[in-house]
Amino acid sequence: MKTLPRFTLGMGDRFGHQGEAQLSAIQAAATRGIPLHPVWNKSHREHTITGTAPQSLRDEADAAVRALGWDMPYFVDADHINIHTVDAFIACSDFFTLDVADYSGQPASPKAIAAFLEKHADLIGSHTLPALEAPVEISRNTMERTAEKFLWAMQEAGRIHRHIASKKPADDFAIEVSVDETDSPQTPAELFLILAMIADEGIPAQTIAPKFTGRFNKGVDYQGDVSAFEREFDADLAVLAHAVDAFALPQSLKISVHSGSDKFSLYPVIRRLVAKHGAGLHLKTAGTTWLEEVAGLAQAGGDALRIAKDIYANAHPRAEELIKPYAPVVDIDIAALPSPEVVAGWTSARYLAALDHNQSCPEYDPQFRQFLHVAFKIAAAMGPRYSNALAEHRDTIARRVHANLLHRHIEPLFT
Repeated sequence: MKTLPRFTLGMGDRFGHQGEAQLSAIQAAATRGIPLHPVWNKSHREHTITGTAPQSLRDEADAAVRALGWDMPYFVDADHINIHTVDAFIACSDFFTLDVADYSGQPASPKAIAAFLEKHADLIGSHTLPALEAPVEISRNTMERTAEKFLWAMQEAGRIHRHIASKKPADDFAIEVSVDETDSPQTPAELFLILAMIADEGIPAQTIAPKFTGRFNKGVDYQGDVSAFEREFDADLAVLAHAVDAFALPQSLKISVHSGSDKFSLYPVIRRLVAKHGAGLHLKTAGTTWLEEVAGLAQAGGDALRIAKDIYANAHPRAEELIKPYAPVVDIDIAALPSPEVVAGWTSARYLAALDHNQSCPEYDPQFRQFLHVAFKIAAAMGPRYSNALAEHRDTIARRVHANLLHRHIEPLFT
């Protein structure tokens, strides 16, 4: 297997222009003593919308590494792939996020469930974990319910992993298993049993993305009970450490936080608990780079500001269509969004005030920000008009992308 370093940052780049700006933030972190490694990620859906191929992300990452002289490990993530979409990513990716959420809740065969229960009957009982005050209790009923909900999904993850391994050397890729898009957070007992299933499938998972309590909406801060998240995250880290020994999983196994961009209220909690457990962390910042592109255009003014306004004007009538694929990770009241006519009259400063994630600004509009987050299809349809603007205003946008990753994400998480 390919082993991931302790701390990795997933960096999305919808349009493939910001690789150097993103990597420069990682380099700046290194000068501050933060040993962080970049993972460029892009999903099949994003490639389809922007009209790109998976190889383009590898090319962008390699070009940034050459240009800036980065000589440490870096990775290219085939984000949220399944058995139907993985083949296009195999040659150019060395990190695969296996998305089997659609299979959660689909029961495995009674024979497979019975076999799992028999194999792991010794797990029934009370598990005392050194880092937790309360033991993790597993009953036969808990095992059976967890197997009914997750065993088929983990078997599917095993099928995808074996398919990749049949086409790529084992030491040339890392695997993440994603169970974050399920209907409810996993309990410590469920997560422990899911890790047993992953081990049974022979998946040398480097990261696992559980579902946490609260809302992890795109591009905005965490919505939920921070203390409840803290209890869950603490327990999950303890469970991972225990499962590594119990099931002979990779020592480098760590938690991945999906939709982690802009979760400012959680960063102190995550930083403190990762240090407490001596754990690793993978955080995906997803589309925050795309929002900095739009903000950079708005900041530049003139024709660039008109492009930012036109993106919104063309997106607003298609709001339901654009929101639907992201419904689990956005909270947008279409009726509360500003009209295109209102936005057309905004100055550069007013557009930035609504979009920029400054929660102390009275004009900051988290719904406007979330809506633009899911509206990158509109920019893609602009073709050269949008891409030429990115090239023309490269320096302005690059400064924003760099500062956003370094000062808003990396430093609060790791210092």
